[in-house]
This record gives sequence, C-alpha cells and structure tokens, in this order.
Amino acid sequence: MRNMRKDNIRNIAIIAHVDHGKTTLVDGLLRQSGLYRDNQTVEERVMDSMDLERERGITIMAKNTAIWYNGVKINIVDTPGHADFGGEVERSLNLVDGAILLVDASEGPLPQTRFVVKKALAKKLPIILVINKIDRSDSRIDEVISEVYDLFIDLDANDEQIEFKILYTNAKEGIAHLELNDGSQDLRPLFETILNEIPGPAVSDEEVPQFLITNLDYDSYVGQIAIGRLENGILEMNKNYTLCTETGNIPNVKFSALYSFEGLKKKQVEKVFSGDIIAIAGVDNVKIGDTISSLEDPKPLPRITIDAPTVSMIFYINNSPFAGTEGKFLTTRHIKARLEKETLRNVSLQVVPQEDRADAFEVRGRGELQMAILIETMRREGYEFMVSKPHVILKEIDGKTHEPVERVLIDVPDNFVGVVTEKLSSRKGIMTNMMNTGSGRVTLEFRIPSRGLIGFRSQFLTDTKGTGIMNTIFDGYDEWFGNIPQRNTGALVADRPGKSTTYASFAMEDRGDLFIEVGTKVYCGMIVGERNKQGDLNVNITKEKKLTNMRASSADATITLRPPRILSLDQAIEFIDEDEVVEFTPESIRLRKMELDPHKRKAKTKDDE
Repeated sequence: MRNMRKDNIRNIAIIAHVDHGKTTLVDGLLRQSGLYRDNQTVEERVMDSMDLERERGITIMAKNTAIWYNGVKINIVDTPGHADFGGEVERSLNLVDGAILLVDASEGPLPQTRFVVKKALAKKLPIILVINKIDRSDSRIDEVISEVYDLFIDLDANDEQIEFKILYTNAKEGIAHLELNDGSQDLRPLFETILNEIPGPAVSDEEVPQFLITNLDYDSYVGQIAIGRLENGILEMNKNYTLCTETGNIPNVKFSALYSFEGLKKKQVEKVFSGDIIAIAGVDNVKIGDTISSLEDPKPLPRITIDAPTVSMIFYINNSPFAGTEGKFLTTRHIKARLEKETLRNVSLQVVPQEDRADAFEVRGRGELQMAILIETMRREGYEFMVSKPHVILKEIDGKTHEPVERVLIDVPDNFVGVVTEKLSSRKGIMTNMMNTGSGRVTLEFRIPSRGLIGFRSQFLTDTKGTGIMNTIFDGYDEWFGNIPQRNTGALVADRPGKSTTYASFAMEDRGDLFIEVGTKVYCGMIVGERNKQGDLNVNITKEKKLTNMRASSADATITLRPPRILSLDQAIEFIDEDEVVEFTPESIRLRKMELDPHKRKAKTKDDE
C-alpha cells in the first residue's frame, strides 16, 4: 500500500509575481467549481483576507482553499510572491505535489517569481505554466514563453520539469485556453490540466499517522489551530496521539476538533485521511515543524528548514513625551509577548532580547518589507513602540566578513537610465544586464549589497517621478563591499515642545522640506523635516510672530506654504539615520532622535570626534 497515489485529491500551489492576477484566478476557480450559490454575493480577491493585503495588493500570508471538480478535491495554496515572505513560501510548498506558474503576458517572469520557482524546482514539483492577461494590448506571449524557458534552464530544471504544459488565461473573465483562440468560454481546460498533469499525493491510509504542522492559526473559541498535510495514516476524534516536538515526544494528546477545508471555510469532521490538507485544534503549545503521530509507534517527519534572516531592526519601548497618549499596549511585557506570538506563526522571524537593555528586542527577518508589514500590523492592533534603522546580518566565512547581496531588476523609461545607474553605482551596485525593448522603457539588472538598498526605494521613486518599477531578490552572500554612503542630508529637529505654526513653517522653506503640517504637536528632539544640507539643525518650529499694537495688513493671513512631505511607514524607516528612531502609535508616525536632549547630543558628537 505504501506510496500509492490517491486519485481523488490534488494539492497545488499558485506561484506568481505581485499583481499578475493570482488571487483573481483563484476567485474564478472558486466560482466555476460551483462553490457559491447563483445569487450569492462574493467580494473580489477573497483570498486576500488581511486588510494590508488588500491595501498593498500583495499576498503576505500563505492561505489555502479547497474546491471540488468531477469528484476530485483540489487543495489550492496561495503563496506570497515577495521574497521577504520566503518563510511562508517554503512552508506552503511542503503541502503540495505540483504548482501553477502564473505569468503576466506583458511583463513576463520577474525576480520574485524566480525565487519561488527555484524553491519549487528544488522540491522536484511538476509545473503548469499559465500565461495570464492575454487580452492586454501590449501582450507579447511568445517572448514571455521564451523567457520562462530561459528561467527554467537558468535554474537547472530537469528534462521533465522543462516539458511543462502551457495554458493561456484571462482571469478577470474566467476563461482558459489550451490553444490561443480555441473558443473556450470558461476555466474547464485549466481544471482538466490540473487533474492530468499534477499527480495525486503518494500516501497510504494504512501507515502510521504522520501530520507535519506547517502553519498556525488562532480561533477565540477553540484556541490554537495547527494546519498542515496529513502525510500518512488516518487521524480520528476521541483517540490519543503523540506530539513530536524539537525537544522530545509528548504522549496522550487529544483533539478538540478536526477540520477539512471546503472552499474558504474549515468544515468540522470526525476523521481525516492521508494526502489531505487539514487542521486540528485542542493541542497546546504546538509549533511549526512539529509532527503528530501514533501513540504506540510515533514517527516524526523532518522539521521544516528555511533560509536564514538577512535584515535586523531593534524594537524599543516608546519613551517619548507623548508615550501612552494614543496606544493601548506599550509596556515591555506587551511588546515582548506580541513579538514572541509573531515568531510562533512566522518561522522566518527571530526575536533576540538585548543583553544591555531590557526594553529593546532585536527582530531578524527576510527584508524591509516583511518588517514594515509586522510594524503596520502591530500599530493597527493598538501597540506603541519605536524601531531603529534596519541593518544587514553579516556572516563570517573562512575568516572574512560576508554580507547579503540582492539581485535588483529595474524597469524605467529610457530617460531615467543615467540617474538610476549613477545612484546604484554609488551604493556599490554592479550592472549585470541591460535590455532595451524599443518601447521607450529599459530593463536593468544589478547585483548590489542588501545594505545598499536600505533607503533607496523612496529615492528611486522620486528620481523616476513615480514611473520606475523595482523588484529585488536575495542572491547569496559576498565579501564585504566596503563603506556605502547613506543619507547625505541632515534633519530639522524641534528644540522645544509645542504646536508648529504657519510663521515658523514659512521660515523653514529655504532650510529644507517639512514632514509635518501646521498645528502638529511636537516635542524637543522630534524630527520635523529634512535639511537641504549636511548636519542636523535645531529649529524652533513653534515660533509665533511678534504682535504689535499697530493694525497689521492681512498679508500674513494669505501666506502660501509648500505642502509638507508626509512620510509613509516604509519611507520613514528608510529615511532615519543611525542615531534616529521611528516612533509608531496607532494614530501617528513620528521621527525622532534617540537622544532627545540637544545638549547631550552635541556632547556625544564631540566625544565621537
């Protein structure tokens, strides 16, 4: 019975770059599988369930859904397209026996796609290529297919993997074609290809149960829920099992609930069978990578391994004069518990307490975007805290310091090639490829140390007037590149508490750009703008015009101020320097000096010199 393939189940992952239509395609599959009633209203992009996913248009958490087609259950795992969420990607690929590679008919395969495809090929998964958005006026289907073949060859795909099946879709309309313009009106060709090309799971119901936990969820009624694939055997309610952890085996664990997936919901069942993606509740203190096996003869599966983190940030307790005025959770205990809870769900994050101070925690992750998502999530939950500038995590190899390197793919109008090349070269970037398609846009490829990209994204958007597209992917470690110049401007720092005034803001116009609006409450040491020269400048942003007993003209009432440059969360993290932090509360993002007192800052600068 061992390794018999089950024909009534298919487990597949969908791999796609950000905004290539992956979540829209899943919407179409759910609709056409008969999951919804005819009169049922369903919101678009149902798989993007987090508010942040909808706002940013990206998938952050790996999620799964299940549909039925001709008596076969198809479990679909929606994988994040961004390399910063690689921990989610690696876990989700453990659940599946094949993958759909979704590629935009105009943009072709982009760097984040490369990252996930590399992981899928390493696991020897068969892949179906789906060319989406074939209705685009600028589609170039033949060239895109050639680019995908080049990508597979570049990633050392074997002969079987390179003979992939190709389909052409318009996910918005819910149409798939085996051949272009073959008259198909629905997604049936895609359903049939999944059944024919993706094998069923090689499992056996007769073997010892082996359930590898690859994801965790939480429910206020049943507590912690463990999600994963049942590799072998059968799990039943009211029976005892063994939890195999990193440190040892815990016998006699029992489930309070067993779930199978149906559509986007979990359906409670009495028994689950091998090969299916399932969820269990009632087992305390489970961690990702644990195995649930039989009571008498437990056989743990190999634990999940993921790539090491490359970026770290220090999270501090908020100690600003405004601390506690806007957030609910701001103590060391609150922040520590929240960060530890995050590591239970997100295996690619690590939290390291600081030895020299109890109110600070080093958080290590896969990139700036992953950190920004964690910060924004905590803000929305009511937390107040401060974070430092991101730093890369260095490695010692053969006695020499090595640092993480990124591959950067940039798509810009041809008149911006010079400025982008100059900026990346100054940050130790080396151009490896340049492609001009003749459409007025140029594709550039660079290899650059990860720290060279810290603070670059917002500068890049400014330099290209918002028309540039930039994608990055981790590309291993190289020897230390040497010093990289970062921000070459100073900060405008408030020297006293109060409210910013029109009079003082107008006086700052020739000193630099303000980050705050008139009437904003400030405190001493808070950064209120970017200076247009090097070195910080302490300013009185609360200064009011001296009044006289003479009637003044109405000229002051008509002062026209330049609009302030309000920084987003990502831009604030990119802007700060070594001696600065960003203060986050549910309502505000403030930049400030680590040391608020200007006299102490000045003394420290002298000591450093």
